[in-house]
Amino acid sequence: MSSKATSHTPAADVVQLLLHAARQVRQEFEVELASSNLPVQLSGPRGFLLLTVWEAEKIRMNELAIKLGLKARTITEQVDSLERDGFIKRTADPNDRRATLLMLTEEALRHMHHLKVVQEQISEKLLREFAAKQRIELVELLSKFINGKENEANR
Repeated sequence: MSSKATSHTPAADVVQLLLHAARQVRQEFEVELASSNLPVQLSGPRGFLLLTVWEAEKIRMNELAIKLGLKARTITEQVDSLERDGFIKRTADPNDRRATLLMLTEEALRHMHHLKVVQEQISEKLLREFAAKQRIELVELLSKFINGKENEANR
C-alpha cells in the first residue's frame, strides 16, 4: 500500500492505514508511559480509564464502558484491578440503590495531574509533525468517521 492517497485510493487501504496508525500510537504511548517518571506504573488503557473517571468525578460502570467504547466485562476487569491497587472505589448511587458509582481514591487523585501532564507530553510528541491546521483537519476527519459509525449503530 502506498503512503500517498490518490483519488482512486481503495477504502480498504484507508482502513488499513487507520488500523496501522492506531497500533503505532498505542505502542508508542505504552513505551513513553512506561518510561515516564510517574510514581505508579500504569498502562495506557488504565491511565485513560482513570482520567475518564477523574473528569467525570463519579460515573457508573455502564457509562464508563460507553465513553471508552469497551465491553462491560472489560471495564469490570480493569476496575477490579484498579480497585485492588487502591486507585478506584465503588460507592452506592444515592439515586439508584441497584447502581454503583466509581470514583477515584485519594491515592489516585494525588497522581492525576501528573498523569495528565505525561499524557499531554506523549501526545505532543506523537503529533509533533502536524501543523495546527493539520491537527484540526485530522480531528474533523476522525470525528466524522466516529460520528458516522455511531449514527450507523443507532439506526
